Amino acid sequence: MDGTAPPGEEFASVVSLQVNGTTHTLTVDHRTTLLDALREHLGLTGAKKGCDHGQCGACTVLVGGRRANSCLLLAVACEGESVTTVEGLADGDRLHPLQEAFVARDALQCGYCTPGQICSAVGLLDEAAHGHPSHVTPPPRAEDDEAHGGTGTGGGPVPLTPPEIRERMSGNICRCGAYPNIVDAIAEVAP
Repeated sequence: MDGTAPPGEEFASVVSLQVNGTTHTLTVDHRTTLLDALREHLGLTGAKKGCDHGQCGACTVLVGGRRANSCLLLAVACEGESVTTVEGLADGDRLHPLQEAFVARDALQCGYCTPGQICSAVGLLDEAAHGHPSHVTPPPRAEDDEAHGGTGTGGGPVPLTPPEIRERMSGNICRCGAYPNIVDAIAEVAP
């Protein structure tokens, strides 16, 4: 034995991913993106390959609870991470509230971008609930800052106004132009 790997396996790694609550062990080429691992190795085709440059958001999934462009992440860099795709948002036969709102508000047309839009919206709700500001979030008022120990963050959830939702969803493109209904669907679910 000369220690060389069989042809095609010299640049492969074994990676363990927890996807939608199930642990999967995959052997992937080092260059395999998380998007390709999800679609080609696990058959989860909700996340879409749109631009393959992280500019359209069609591939958005949640990694460790945070939104991420899966076309830019290497699968090997996600070792041990919890990944949630649009397929993992429903609770059995019951759709996630955002999925229900997208249907009720007709927040889709062709549907290509919808899985990424919904995963991004799930992340947006969590970020706002934890007080993470966006570019359009007003600075905290002095009295709010004093009430929360002088941290400078204001301390509370960020209200999700239409401008706030639009800013936070700006990384997700809808070529059909369903933006008004997408904003309405997210606002319907926002606390």
